[in-house]
Amino acid sequence: MTEPHLHSPLPRGIDADDAARLSAPFSLLADPSRLRIVYALVEGGPMCVSDVAATAGTGESATSHQLAKLRAAGVVRSERRGREIWYQVADAHIRLLLGVAAEHYLAENTPGAAS
Repeated sequence: MTEPHLHSPLPRGIDADDAARLSAPFSLLADPSRLRIVYALVEGGPMCVSDVAATAGTGESATSHQLAKLRAAGVVRSERRGREIWYQVADAHIRLLLGVAAEHYLAENTPGAAS
């Protein structure tokens, strides 16, 4: 029989409900079209649906549908300006998350990038 070993207390981890809430925005951003839409808003600031679609290279109807999903998840927010609805990222945390992810996964995994 092995002796019990002593170590520092185990981390608390994350409970199932918090893990589900935390993973929801990430699962939305895992779709390349939605990610391009969010990037368009991060880089371009507030835009109407037609401008988001043109910047992201997606159709207006599909863009509108995806923006509704992103808004429901709290990733983007909307504001009515006359007859148009303008969208922007919900807050600076979205920019931060995408910036860190891009730095880690794009810069590090680009062929020829320094390790």
